[in-house]
Order: sequence, then structure tokens, then C-alpha cells
Amino acid sequence: MLGDRWGVSDDETLRRYPCDDFVPVPTLRAWRGVGVDAPPAAVWQWVAQIRLAPYAYDWIDNLGRRSPQRLAALPEPVVGEAFTTAGGRRRGRILAVAPGHHLTGEIMGAVLSYVVEPDSGNTTRLLLKVVMRTNQVLALGMCLGDLVMARRQLLNLKRLAEQGAHPDH
Repeated sequence: MLGDRWGVSDDETLRRYPCDDFVPVPTLRAWRGVGVDAPPAAVWQWVAQIRLAPYAYDWIDNLGRRSPQRLAALPEPVVGEAFTTAGGRRRGRILAVAPGHHLTGEIMGAVLSYVVEPDSGNTTRLLLKVVMRTNQVLALGMCLGDLVMARRQLLNLKRLAEQGAHPDH
């Protein structure tokens, strides 16, 4: 599908993600990934903070409210809790979580898994897979829209994690 991959290797698209357990036969499958020059624990803190804000284009998906640029003292995410907050409203819900490793949630009919993988040295791969069951035309539109928003979100999370891991950045 057009726009279904950004920043991921073939191996990263072939692996199993937690979201696959919730949508066994999706019409939309999209993979996103970014390398982060920070340890997995630093990246995880920002992934867990998605509960507070979307971290993509705040003027679009957060009604102009800026996503927090500092870590909040949040407890670990738990199943059943709101997945994110956008425009001041709680949205979606967390379906599965393994603290430090993955956060899987549902929002607007899509199921997303954020996976934090140690990479070489003290770096991390932040992977995202989105799955959804919908018609093919809507799936294409959703995939392209997600590409724009998810790319911005992952790059923002990367920047924030790297700044915290290397304060001189």
C-alpha cells in the first residue's frame, strides 16, 4: 500500500507486533521507525508520555496546545487507561503494555504498537506499527495521513529523548 513504510527495514516489517493480536486480518498495515541516539529507558519515558499529548502536529491534533517538552512524573501505563490526550480530551485506550518495551493502544478504530528496541551501543530503535480493519479506499487515505502524522511524532519523540540523554544537544 502507498505510504505503508517509513524508516523501517524489511526485517522490521516481517516481525510480529503486539497490535497483530488485536486485528488479525487488517486492511491497513503501516510501519514507521526511527533510530534514537539515547538508551531504551530514555526513549520509553517519552513513549509512555504519549498519554499526555500526541506529539505530532500540535496545531492539528492538539488544537494548538503544545505537547509537553519536559517529562512528567507519570506512573507506568496500564491496560484500560486512556491512550492519549488530544485537544484537552482523553482519547482511545491502552490495550497492552510491557513497561520499557511496548505500548499498544486503540484510537479511532486503529490499533497502534510502539516498540522500543535496544540497538547497537547506547542507541534505540523506536518502531511503530498501525493496523486497522476498514475498506480499501479509507485504508489508503488513513495510511497516507498516518505517514505524515506518525513521522512527525516519532521525530519529536526522538528529539526529546536525545535532548534528555545528551543535554548539550
